[in-house]
Parts: sequence; structure tokens; C-alpha cells
Amino acid sequence: MRLKSDSIEQGKAIPPKNAFMEQGGEPIKPAGNMSPHLAWTEVPATAKSFVIAVIDTDVPSKPDDVNVEGREVRHDLPRVEFVHWLMANIPLECRELGEGACGEGIVARGKRDPAGPPGSVQGLNDYTGWFKGDRDMEGHYLGYDGPCPPWNDTIRHHYHFHVYALDVPRLELAKGFSLAELRDVMEGHVVDEATITGTYSLNPKVKA
Repeated sequence: MRLKSDSIEQGKAIPPKNAFMEQGGEPIKPAGNMSPHLAWTEVPATAKSFVIAVIDTDVPSKPDDVNVEGREVRHDLPRVEFVHWLMANIPLECRELGEGACGEGIVARGKRDPAGPPGSVQGLNDYTGWFKGDRDMEGHYLGYDGPCPPWNDTIRHHYHFHVYALDVPRLELAKGFSLAELRDVMEGHVVDEATITGTYSLNPKVKA
């Protein structure tokens, strides 16, 4: 299977229009937060549905220095995953999503019913946990919300846009499912996958 995007170029910086925040402001400001264009081809004959998962694999494992004035997140700190989008039960006839088709702009407290192909179901992204305790932003974040790495991180983050082809027409998942739940029910059903990886940083000291 092959995945292409008019929004994101393999190995290159993700445009601010597809990110949650961008450089500028004090020291960052809201960005476009548009879901990216994705199109997949060379689908296996055994495929019956698709899954999309977007994951940042460079998130600091300890939050102590994150976004703290006068401090930096060390490059050698162990890193963990942060989910930016989960969507399952994408019908077989769907092979392309236009830019902004599944979300645009920042919605405080999270998108409750984000757009998606007919029959699809969307999981929670990790802004749900990140904003917990924030009076203005706490909520359930469904669908796509783009990159927002710590503005004082010393590394550029990598965002992996996965499209999986499955041999079943649907997975038993309810709205708001987690990455762990998705991986559990997908196991043994993936017949092919394709990935595009983009990068992003909010730290002007980090080279592109």
C-alpha cells in the first residue's frame, strides 16, 4: 500500500496550518489545526476497511521541564507516544481525505462529534489527558488535533501518519476508544499498512 499527502512531505516539517500551535506570540500561538490531506493506493484485494492512527513518538517521558521558562527539555530524556488522531471503520470505498475534511481549528474542551467518512468511529487523542485540570480546556478530545510539542524541547518531534488496511469490515470499538483498545482489536487483522512521517518543533533554536 502507498500513502501520499498534499499537506505533509515525508521527512519534512509539517505546515502550521496542520498543527495545533505555531511559533510566535508568547512564545507560541494557535495554528490552523486542519486535518491533513491523505490518499492511499495499491490496496490489497483482501482489505475490507481502514484505520488511521497519528502518533508523536518523541514526547518527554517526564513533564518537569516542559514549557518552563528558563529551562529546556533535554534531548537525552526517554520519549513516549502521544496520540493525535485515531479513526477506525473507514469504509473500503474511501481512499482519500481532503485537507480539513475531518477537522479544522482548535475547539476548547475538544471536538465532540468530529467529521469522518460514513460509518467511521473516532477515538480520543491525548490532549484529553494533557488538558486535564485546565479549567478552560479540559474535556474529551475526539478526532484530529495537530502537533504542539513543548516550546522548550531541544529535539524536533516526529509524527507518524499510519493508514492500516484490515481484513474485517469493522472493529468492535465505541466512540472515544483508546490506542491500546485499537491495537488490541486490530491484532491479527492488518493486511497492509503505509506511513508518512512529518516533523515539527516550536523551539526556534531547533534546526529544520
